[in-house]
Amino acid sequence: MVYIDSANGAQYSTDSARWCGDSGAYLNLAPGPGLTRDAIQCDVRSVWRYAAAISVDAGGAVSLGEGGTPLLERRWNGQPVKFKLEFMMPTGSFKDRGMTVMVSYLKSRGIDYVLEDSSGNAGASLSAYAAAADMRCRILVPESASYPKIAQIAACGADVVTVRGSRQDVADAALRMSSEIFYASHNWQPFFIEGTKTLAYELWESLGFCAPDNVVTPLGYGSNVLGLDRGFDELLRNGEIAKRPRIFGVQAANCAPCHAAWLSGGEAPVPVIVTPTVAEGIASAQPTRLREVLQAVRRSDGAIAAVSEDEIVAALRALAHMGFYVEPTCAAAAAGLTQWFASGTIRPDETTVVVLTGSGLKSSERIGQLLNLQPRTM
Repeated sequence: MVYIDSANGAQYSTDSARWCGDSGAYLNLAPGPGLTRDAIQCDVRSVWRYAAAISVDAGGAVSLGEGGTPLLERRWNGQPVKFKLEFMMPTGSFKDRGMTVMVSYLKSRGIDYVLEDSSGNAGASLSAYAAAADMRCRILVPESASYPKIAQIAACGADVVTVRGSRQDVADAALRMSSEIFYASHNWQPFFIEGTKTLAYELWESLGFCAPDNVVTPLGYGSNVLGLDRGFDELLRNGEIAKRPRIFGVQAANCAPCHAAWLSGGEAPVPVIVTPTVAEGIASAQPTRLREVLQAVRRSDGAIAAVSEDEIVAALRALAHMGFYVEPTCAAAAAGLTQWFASGTIRPDETTVVVLTGSGLKSSERIGQLLNLQPRTM
């Protein structure tokens, strides 16, 4: 396995950990070998059951038992849908899939102090896995980040630093600090996507070694979109599926650079007006891998949607009334599905999975405000 510079195609050995190429551009990993169903380690109850497809030595895996999340069938707008409960991960979000692989890789390469910028969930995940790996950790977060997320990060022993300004201001501050501490950004380090690809493997296995027709996921920086693309591509090349599923990404209309670029028909960033959104987990104004996200969605014949704040809140309430207590970011995906059902883009006779990415326990105060939740007094 080698790193590939996204700007010029230069290759670098993965024997030494890097987060960018000599050009300053982000790195990708060369295509992986994947696996066939007989290579699954059925006695392992984590994403490492797919170790044969993961380009990191499983012998040194830093794991908290991530993966194996429920896949439940319910009805959405009267139509059958399968919900993937990624919020039931050890730290409460899908980020644990990528973090177990990325931290395992970095530890194997001698990295003992890591830096990350996050709106909350990635920082909480990295702080937990860094603690499990006995690494020092610094997390930069926006001042507006939910306090429960900040508390979760700090409780694991990380050095938490709040940064004034937007989510992009936080990312810029981390880049400036990367000369001092190894930048373990889940948006730059491709071994994170090597972990999120296990979502594709898990869906395939859960559905009786078949791919779904559609997967709908919230879209910020795009690590789920890119992981699904990589995982299903490996399954396709190994003859385990006949075709890749359509991948659908959903953004908040208040911060939708991928959607704007999608509508343009190109792969270059398009200027967008960014305003605050309740879906803080996908409030990414300048996604690092924009071009590859667009390519992945187009390759699958999927689409990207943008949903309003009112649509997000309505979906949040509907999900909660189904028993799914998730953060507003997750509700964006369900709101996008409503649009695609209405347009006929996604049909009821298809197998559709909606990825619910983060726990509502991280945003309870905000959810209470959004849904106007008040107890009755006796």
